[in-house]
Amino acid sequence: MKIKAKIVGAGGYGGVGLMEILSRHPEVEIGCLVAKDDVNKPVTDVYPHLHGFIDMPILPADAPEAQEDFDVVFFSTPDKVGMQLAAAERAKGAKVIDFSGDFRFRDLPEYEEYARRISLDPTHAAPELLPESVYGLPELGLDKVQGANIVGNPGCFAVSVLLGFAPALQAGLVDPLHLIADCKTGVSGAGKKPNPLFHFPARHDHMNAYRLTGHQHVCEVEQNLGKLGGKPAMLTFTAQVVPTTRGILSTLYGRLEEGVDMDRVLKVYRDFYADSVFVKVFDRSAATGLGTAHVRGSNQSFLIVDADERTGTLRVVSHIDNLMKGQAGSAVQNMNLMFGFQENLGLDQPGAYP
Repeated sequence: MKIKAKIVGAGGYGGVGLMEILSRHPEVEIGCLVAKDDVNKPVTDVYPHLHGFIDMPILPADAPEAQEDFDVVFFSTPDKVGMQLAAAERAKGAKVIDFSGDFRFRDLPEYEEYARRISLDPTHAAPELLPESVYGLPELGLDKVQGANIVGNPGCFAVSVLLGFAPALQAGLVDPLHLIADCKTGVSGAGKKPNPLFHFPARHDHMNAYRLTGHQHVCEVEQNLGKLGGKPAMLTFTAQVVPTTRGILSTLYGRLEEGVDMDRVLKVYRDFYADSVFVKVFDRSAATGLGTAHVRGSNQSFLIVDADERTGTLRVVSHIDNLMKGQAGSAVQNMNLMFGFQENLGLDQPGAYP
């Protein structure tokens, strides 16, 4: 019997990404689509490519159909939304996957630090649920996601950076206090809502850095890298928008510890991801052609790993699709593990190239 899913925030890119994946998932039935905009419209009026696959209306949150019992509820919503609604869904027996920062931290002090860094009110509407929540990057701790009831889906940049740095931090290859992430994302990372900065004439043939004073994903990266390495981690993070639709390319740098060479680095990374179904490790020779187009539309993560022995620097180039491995794909991967399905069910496909 298929599990029944509700998608809250169905009108955005995260919501449509979920619909695209779940429409082909053999163990899931989409039971309800909820959003603030385009209410009572068929979802195919908003996303015509779903015709014949998902022919359902978008409902308001208070619609009777949205109050039914569901097995899993996805909150593809901004901060402060999921935390207000998750308890009611849990009380009805649903598992919850939240796309914001609401449940990425397992205790209140960690959440409060995150909120203060990005100038949010540090009050959490459901602090009693935080100990029940799990950070949803399975590659860092598969056993934690399996069977979990609440998962905080990671931020897109966080996925790219954590996958790129995790093996090095766990093995003690680099100084955890001197980490650098130079990250470039496509315009879809800003979401669906119109913005003058993302109007075509403002974005075409133009690149820029942003949020240098504090990006919302830095806190979760530092906290998880610190846990992996057993020491505090500090990250200098620069986010940039480039004129592509989707994809993240993160070039990561760390100061190698004495005596660490390329052979050791490559072995550590290949061993760390030996059992991963989505992360592929390449050596420096792949840098002649491998790029974001090769992971587009997939849940794959491609890592080019290099040790610059002349300068004593680790360099990792991390590629993901921000809307898949960075968002909806990770959410479905988490759902699969939460319900005991095969981890790559509904996700086992290569990137769409060119």
